[in-house]
Amino acid sequence: MTTSLEPAAPSTAAPSTATAAVPAPAGDATATPAAEGVLAVARRAKVAARSLATATRATKDAALHAMADALVAAAPAIVEANAQDLVRGRESGMSAGLLDRLALDPARIGAIADALRELAALPDPVGEVVRGSTLPNGLRLRQLRVPMGVVGMIYEARPNVTVDAAGLALKSGNAVVLRGGSAAARSNEAVVAVLAGALEQQGLPGDLVQSIDAWGREGAVALMHARGLVDVLVPRGGADLIATVVRESTVPVIETGVGNVHVYVDASADPVVALPILLNAKTQRVGVCNAAETLLVHRDAAAGFLPSALTALADAGVTVHGDTRTQELAPDGVAVVPATDHDWATEYLALDLAVRVVDDLDAALEHIRTWSSGHTEAIVTRDLAASERFVAEVDSAAVMVNASTRFTDGGQLGLGAEIGISTQKLHARGPMGLAELTTTKWVVHGDGHVRG
Repeated sequence: MTTSLEPAAPSTAAPSTATAAVPAPAGDATATPAAEGVLAVARRAKVAARSLATATRATKDAALHAMADALVAAAPAIVEANAQDLVRGRESGMSAGLLDRLALDPARIGAIADALRELAALPDPVGEVVRGSTLPNGLRLRQLRVPMGVVGMIYEARPNVTVDAAGLALKSGNAVVLRGGSAAARSNEAVVAVLAGALEQQGLPGDLVQSIDAWGREGAVALMHARGLVDVLVPRGGADLIATVVRESTVPVIETGVGNVHVYVDASADPVVALPILLNAKTQRVGVCNAAETLLVHRDAAAGFLPSALTALADAGVTVHGDTRTQELAPDGVAVVPATDHDWATEYLALDLAVRVVDDLDAALEHIRTWSSGHTEAIVTRDLAASERFVAEVDSAAVMVNASTRFTDGGQLGLGAEIGISTQKLHARGPMGLAELTTTKWVVHGDGHVRG
């Protein structure tokens, strides 16, 4: 998989870990030009974030609408910039799935703008009282949602993420620093300029949305070491990119997920229900993390379901990588590539699907425990007990019962746009919407209280 940040990125490209807590000031002789540039961006973001500390919801929502309108107005220029990225992507051998993620057209830009408008309609999480009480001594306590401060994003070939991140950061009171990768460099440059200009027209700092793409991989590593200026870092992309950020970063990281996603068709499943769910999960959009990558079928359902399912998958252009029993059930003319452990472990992000016949629900659960990335799993069944076991025993961020895995999405779940799907268990898990980009503070009111 092509990534915007390779695992081998040298640690010498940024300030050392020893200086990460207090980043080297601009002009430090030990800092590289990339590190100096990124730290300067982060400092400006820190200052800009203060402007949102007292911003009203009306101010933020007006800015979101202005950003949406500006994107639509600038669609021709953005599409032209995106076309340059697509040409370079094809020339470099970028996969069809990544090219799909990269591509922008007026309709997609309109949809991205609409996501900003939907964000404006959502409640503002900042200031929400998470809990509160009055102690026996009369102290009045409130735990409030507050912004993180500066959110860093490292991602690849997804110019829509540039807009989602900017909108979510603004609404939740944060500034955002973006490393969108060389594959989408022209697109992101155009989009960030439009968004920053719209913010300035609304009287807010353009530095609330900044890109560090100009400093390449060295800049990405510098961002990972900007502890004290960047409050949280969110990687979004392939497994190599995420692993690199987790390993290299001294800034706290929220992992967003590689999607080795499973659909399990249980013995009692209605084939009329199961087939559309499977096709939607696999083919509705292949280059996304909530697309299905493995189909598991109970042996009692296999003979009645797999022949028609394999035919439908073939008709949709899907290459099936199947175990022996799947191969035996393939109709004449439908090719099945023998599956290996590599297939069970792979997030294809393409028109490929691993298929396995399992003996029972226990075997399906064991397969998922072994190979899942903890993103999304689905069961298709008419057996309530089977669905309840599946929900209880699958340890993933999202579990679907008789529904496509494609619903693991902030917009689809009513959260508005999302900054990613978290597959970790601390702070945030699943679609990361507005609330997940806040932290909390305790506010304590007293009347001259002193501790005895």
